[in-house]
Amino acid sequence: MSKKLRIGLIGAGRIGRVHAENIRFSVPEAEVVAVADLYNDKIKDWALSLGIKNVFSDSSKIMEDEDIDAVLICSSTDTHSSLIVEAARAGKHIFCEKPIDFDLTKIREALKEVEKAGVKLQVGFQRRFDPSFRKAYELIGQGKIGDIHLIKITSRDPQPPPLDYIKVSGGLFLDMTIHDFDMARYLSRSEVTEVYALGGVLVDEAIGEAGDIDTAIVTLKFANGALGVIDNSRRSVYGYDQRVEVFGSQGCIMVGNDKLTHTVLSTAEGFLSDRLQHFFMERYRQAYIEEIKAFVESILQDKEPPVTGIDGLEPVLIGLAAKRSLVEGRPVPIERV
Repeated sequence: MSKKLRIGLIGAGRIGRVHAENIRFSVPEAEVVAVADLYNDKIKDWALSLGIKNVFSDSSKIMEDEDIDAVLICSSTDTHSSLIVEAARAGKHIFCEKPIDFDLTKIREALKEVEKAGVKLQVGFQRRFDPSFRKAYELIGQGKIGDIHLIKITSRDPQPPPLDYIKVSGGLFLDMTIHDFDMARYLSRSEVTEVYALGGVLVDEAIGEAGDIDTAIVTLKFANGALGVIDNSRRSVYGYDQRVEVFGSQGCIMVGNDKLTHTVLSTAEGFLSDRLQHFFMERYRQAYIEEIKAFVESILQDKEPPVTGIDGLEPVLIGLAAKRSLVEGRPVPIERV
């Protein structure tokens, strides 16, 4: 392996660019040396600004380059599992944005290829790397709140995505709540055994016409006996609402929202604080840096990535169970999925 970890980026949309820029300015142990994107003509100037000279329309150019050690898969979801298979067969370590796929068979096939090739695979659940959520995880592991009884997760977006995206997103549970399912597993240190989901279209009728919901409550049962509840909305008029509460036998841990500033003005009229961070790119700016650092470190130090392929599989199982529960109107055990 070369002195610096040499990385190829597949998909230079919003999140792909964030990862490339984070590597350029915050991860000196690695460098992005090539980019593949269908709209390669539109990204050449951006790539050159980061010192990336190799820009392709075909990802196979990256897979065939023996000098590239790892790939970042940031293309559309329908390409993820097949690109994982290609990268594994090419002997490259893999970072893949969530979800790996909506099809469980394809996910399992991809994981088998990764295991067979002996390469690293990290899935992009960046919330695990947020400093506040990480601190909560550590405190729980230290037994500071005893046995976990309840986990409450609130996750509300400032506005819905475009309808064209909703139609191909896999639905709210596999697009949005999937992050919350991962956080529930992460913080509980346990697997979800049963899901009961309620949902409605309260934000935009067009979302319902597109076959999805925009508001949901999901209750969870965990193997360790804990219970959980997640509430989601596609539109929060006051900003990106991200809160977690973990209640245990010896106490409670709460993680609140991150604001533009934490300054509070107090006057006779009351208290005035700043707005919430606008959306996930702002709220999880540091988390995106930390997850790429962790991926690079796992390769250079030859250790297991902190978010594995199994961590990519389990939230999809929970999401599929939630979708089935919504349709059937009853709790669904994960084993049924």
